[in-house]
Amino acid sequence: MNSRQINLNIQRLDNDVELPRYAYPGDAGLDLRSNADLVIEPFERRLIPTGLAIAIPEGYAGFVQPRSGLALRQGLSFPNTPGLIDSHYRGELKVVAINLDPHNPIRIKRGDRIAQLVIQEVPVVSLVEVKELDETDRGSGGFGSSGV
Repeated sequence: MNSRQINLNIQRLDNDVELPRYAYPGDAGLDLRSNADLVIEPFERRLIPTGLAIAIPEGYAGFVQPRSGLALRQGLSFPNTPGLIDSHYRGELKVVAINLDPHNPIRIKRGDRIAQLVIQEVPVVSLVEVKELDETDRGSGGFGSSGV
């Protein structure tokens, strides 16, 4: 059981939009819904409105991520995944979506669950410039350095 709970102020920019909610107890992501009917053609990018604005508390950030079922079944993804929402942003939440299916358009109806919003605590980082970094087993090994 997660004992940490924060309050997240949310504003409906459209009175008929459904508020995000967790599908199951213990889920990390709140389901975001489309506030528009639209079609995304193969390899097309579209901005999907949610009809919501939020006030993320200082020290936290929001991360918008794809829903795995839509990604697998229809090829819906986000070119900037995860989408980052800073604590001082107060505009409408919108999702940049892309259709990765090479043949079929994706039809989204108003009210469809399109994304997940995860709120996470983020530290304020103080940069400390040094002449050299400490040594590790990985070192400077990049992509694929740990094997497949």
